[in-house]
Amino acid sequence: MDLKSLSSAIEQIAADRGLEPGKIVEVIEAALASAYKKEYREKSEIVRAKFDVKTGDAKFFLIKTVVDPKDVRMEEGPPSEEDERVRYNPNRHILINEARKEKPDAKAGEDIWYPLEAHSDFGRIAAQTAKQVILQSVRDAERQSVREEFADKEWEIVSGVIQRYERGHVYIDLGRASGVMFQNESIPGERYQAGQRMRFLVIAVQEEEHKRPGIVLSRAHPLFVQKLFELEVPEISDKVVEIKKISREPGSRTKVAVKSNDENIDPVGAMVGQRGARIMAVINELGNEKIDVVEWSDDIEKYIENSHSPAKVKSVEAGSRREALVLVPEDQLSLAIGRGGQNVRLAAKLTGWKIDVRSASRPEQVQEGGVAHAPKEEGPNNK
Repeated sequence: MDLKSLSSAIEQIAADRGLEPGKIVEVIEAALASAYKKEYREKSEIVRAKFDVKTGDAKFFLIKTVVDPKDVRMEEGPPSEEDERVRYNPNRHILINEARKEKPDAKAGEDIWYPLEAHSDFGRIAAQTAKQVILQSVRDAERQSVREEFADKEWEIVSGVIQRYERGHVYIDLGRASGVMFQNESIPGERYQAGQRMRFLVIAVQEEEHKRPGIVLSRAHPLFVQKLFELEVPEISDKVVEIKKISREPGSRTKVAVKSNDENIDPVGAMVGQRGARIMAVINELGNEKIDVVEWSDDIEKYIENSHSPAKVKSVEAGSRREALVLVPEDQLSLAIGRGGQNVRLAAKLTGWKIDVRSASRPEQVQEGGVAHAPKEEGPNNK
């Protein structure tokens, strides 16, 4: 094993793996100590290595812990039920009276480092052991670094390049890491081609098999729409405009309820932008998914009315059991219900109320697809 070459490789390894050079040095020291101990020392001993990056030299030390005789068992054999003290091991321990002959101020519990003979040739087996430890430790450090980096990006948008599409799942190159978008987190009907760059929402950073970091991505999550609007609408980051709730059927339609914290700012207008520039940027990212931006209101009847946009509502009757009857003009009935009941279904999810849409001219007649139940609450913005 050529220690000089290790020294010259540290900076390159750190740069390639995105790690701190100090972490690489720690990895090398652990590997060298393991190899040295395997070749020259006893299994029960504690060996440490110190590696000099500038010179490429390694120094080795035997570590012994100072112990008080009354705190350890001096006899052989298993301890009694009443005696839980650690058995004295001369390879790991040194009695305090012996330690003070070498170091007068030695205290119980501290470690004393004894220099060991340096060896530059560890032998074939020891060299292979050190190499394996280094490679494994570098991989572990790299995985930890990636986890720490992406943990801060959970519930944020990242950009990545499609690697492959396999059994309904999409695998994405995120630079230093790879992510996966499972089939249920993709937008129905959206095509994914290798080499295509797209945006994704990080919904989880977890452990996968073989200890590879599992970065789970989504384009179907309602919060993905919110984060896209945050990129386009500065009033949101300024907290002038607030997104209160989102209901979404990915690939088809989304409703966004917004509120203004400034009476001089129109929240819907801020979200749409001049000539629809802001909302179109979001729609284009979502593959032309329809988006209805509606104004939030503390008045539940007004809020339910707004939630049926783009349909015009004639009246709303809110009951005591979170059930509302919505009456609309005859020519607005199909628009208020939506294809397959989608519009009223999204309105119910947005407001949290059961909604029954009927024609104002035929209020006694229940409309097909016109009744939608509110789903169970999933937390803020369905996160």
